[in-house]
Amino acid sequence: MALKEIVEQTVAGLGYDLVETERSAAGLLRITIDLPWSAPGAGSAVAQFVTVEDCEKVTRQLLFALEVDGVEFKRLEVSSPGIDRPLRHEKDFERFVGQVIDVTLKAPIGATAGALVSASRKKFRGTLERSQGEAGVLGWQIVWSDAPVVKPGQKVSKKRLPAPLQALGFTLDELREARLAPIVSFKGRGATGGTESNLD
Repeated sequence: MALKEIVEQTVAGLGYDLVETERSAAGLLRITIDLPWSAPGAGSAVAQFVTVEDCEKVTRQLLFALEVDGVEFKRLEVSSPGIDRPLRHEKDFERFVGQVIDVTLKAPIGATAGALVSASRKKFRGTLERSQGEAGVLGWQIVWSDAPVVKPGQKVSKKRLPAPLQALGFTLDELREARLAPIVSFKGRGATGGTESNLD
């Protein structure tokens, strides 16, 4: 059985979601797990996070499963996704609608009529939203503003016009990488502490 299948079966059997499997040349096998998510209204109103005990439980079971199947590795590391969690599957995007994410496209957006964005740009930071595509098909978009970040204590002129909001629709096939933006706030991820910066 392939490594990914062994890890997926073991992690799912313990009631967790497999986020990522990485194998380094030095023999490190890094497994990232998360708690399962269900859509709002399905009885999961309270946000929960992976604990050290969760990682220990998965580590013990994986050590046994990998040894039984004869998988070679020098060190096993099981961890939570962290604040820059990768988004890979449709359910990941559904889970984090409304959150600030970083997106890297496989190809530049190209020239579009009246666009305020460079045609060679591939990286964006903004709010993940659902979009209504052609023929009523639901898709994804990222919405951002290229307004400069206001530093604490900095005075902002009342005459300055706010930067316009921009949106970019995309499909999962067009993405090289998507991650939650690593925003550190002592008020929590849901708090709005000001304008987010955008990547160039």
